[in-house]
Amino acid sequence: MLSIIIPSYKDPFLKKTIEDLLQKAQGEIEIIAVLDGYWIEPKYIVEDERVNYIHLGKNVGMRRSINTGVLAAKGEYLMRVDEHQIFCQGYDKILTETCKDNWIVTPRRFFLDVEKWEIMDLPPVDFMTLRIGRTGSGEKFSGIEKPGNDKEMIQESMAMQGSCWVMKKSWWEKVIGELQNEGYGPLYQDSHEMVFKTWKAGGKLMVNKNAWHAHKHRSFKRTHNNGTKENPSNNEQCFKYSLDVWRDYFEKEIKPKWNK
Repeated sequence: MLSIIIPSYKDPFLKKTIEDLLQKAQGEIEIIAVLDGYWIEPKYIVEDERVNYIHLGKNVGMRRSINTGVLAAKGEYLMRVDEHQIFCQGYDKILTETCKDNWIVTPRRFFLDVEKWEIMDLPPVDFMTLRIGRTGSGEKFSGIEKPGNDKEMIQESMAMQGSCWVMKKSWWEKVIGELQNEGYGPLYQDSHEMVFKTWKAGGKLMVNKNAWHAHKHRSFKRTHNNGTKENPSNNEQCFKYSLDVWRDYFEKEIKPKWNK
């Protein structure tokens, strides 16, 4: 079974995302929507035995919401998605059937027009490089969109957006453990933390272009990305902490490998 975790904070498209996941699945799934310190109106609740809602008593942020969903998950595989996405038919089987024990897998990414609820006429993202770039008064790890290898439908990648990934729950328990909040804060750099931990343990980040998802385009208003009054995010501190932890490993081991 595939356990699908959706960290949610007051997003109007949560119901549509859940309905799309249910409609497009071809195997056994469960959906765990983690409501991060808020309630949704009954009319927005999807009545389906495969859908579970977890209400957190206060806003704790995306990282802790994902951790909560993982603890509740019953499936052999985990999938994390955002609350404003659509998916290809059979995404669940495509992404799990070829997923190795030590892989994190992300599908091809299109861009979603949430007003029309359809894919935008823009090229998809198949591959991302990883670099240290400037941000505000400091630096941060950044995934940069680049063309992939058209000859490989499943290929290794250096980075991912983090909005949609699949891995075995056993890999999460063995290697990821949980998304750390101390230092990182409640929100950012979660994908880089998981990928670095995976590389250190001998695993890989893979893109499976046989499956796709479409994620809300950045031109539309976002909800969960900038923290809340109850749970603010110090972005610069997060970026600095991530670099302090992983910079040497990235510079000495990862960059040389990819620059061969």
